[in-house]
Amino acid sequence: MRFCDIIGQEEVKQQLRQAVRDGRIAHAQLFAGPQGVGKLALALAYAQYIACPNRTEHDSCGTCPTCVQFSKLQHPDLHFAFPIVKGDDGDVCDAFAEKWKGLVTEHKYFDLDDWYRVMGVETKQGMIYEKESSEILRKLSLKSFAGGYKIMLIWQPEKMNIACANKLLKLLEEPPTMTLFLLVSEHPEQLLSTILSRVQEVRVPRLSEETIAVGLRTEYAWLDAEEAQDVAHMANGSYLTALKMMSESEDNQVFFDDFVALMRNAWLVGQKKDYSALLNLRRWSMDMADSKVGREKQKAFLQYAQRQLRENYIHHFGNSEMNYQTKQERAFSTKFAPFIHDGNVEKMMEELSKAEQQITQNGNAKIIFFDLCLQMIVLVK
Repeated sequence: MRFCDIIGQEEVKQQLRQAVRDGRIAHAQLFAGPQGVGKLALALAYAQYIACPNRTEHDSCGTCPTCVQFSKLQHPDLHFAFPIVKGDDGDVCDAFAEKWKGLVTEHKYFDLDDWYRVMGVETKQGMIYEKESSEILRKLSLKSFAGGYKIMLIWQPEKMNIACANKLLKLLEEPPTMTLFLLVSEHPEQLLSTILSRVQEVRVPRLSEETIAVGLRTEYAWLDAEEAQDVAHMANGSYLTALKMMSESEDNQVFFDDFVALMRNAWLVGQKKDYSALLNLRRWSMDMADSKVGREKQKAFLQYAQRQLRENYIHHFGNSEMNYQTKQERAFSTKFAPFIHDGNVEKMMEELSKAEQQITQNGNAKIIFFDLCLQMIVLVK
């Protein structure tokens, strides 16, 4: 990974390059910031920049044997620790190393859910177990292959269990010679305060809308400027969110149509006594409960509906910068937003959240979605 491969974050890149040029490489650094802003990619580019024997003022060379090994995550002085799920494969990260390296080399931006899917454990919570601390010490105690830094990159260190965190603290207090710890965290407040006091923080901020829009248009050549700007605005500073929105655009269109059908028919029944609309809601609930839709899609729709309610409520404040919607969603909100107000928004959100929880608990989807329809009839007014 090279700095030039990462969109935006020019100030952070300059800070990292300057530290190397000045010989001020802290032995433990924490790359902290929101999801999807390039923290892991920056840490990898920084590690490669430090190790590259032919680095320039701005970047690693990208062509020397060291850079080639780093780009494939195969350099013998580069080590990783990350959350895993203990099972038949074992309870140390090396058992999942090939899957991890495949994900990182294929995607510069990903999250824990993506990693869980690669491991095949979507419904479980990963952890960095106590045994991993012994592996970290063993790896860093080995002689450096290239004579430079031995680098330990820990992704999501907040997932360490308490025993592992305490052992890591001892390593940070008395690190082996020529070692560099790079911790990449979305929730540094969950780390032990004693660990936080022993690392130098590298704050990675949200990306600007302009940076995200340029990145999207580079990646998706067919995307026009207005569409890219809409996605960038809704991404709220996260390039990962923008990428996921692009990949889920077909699902979002379906979710939008379902949301409009639910709210429009609920209004027609409740306010106009249009009982043909009640039959439409009955059909809508049956379609949503269809096993072909699947529980993950059902939950995703309910999350989408909650977001649209928030956006329609915020619409009342008259500040378009506060709204995160597509052109199509904004057009619907101009007519629908008056029906979402202080008197009903909280209760509507509760009903959608309750339905999501019941779906998660494997409740009867037909009953859950039809009950949701009945509640919306009463509340949309």
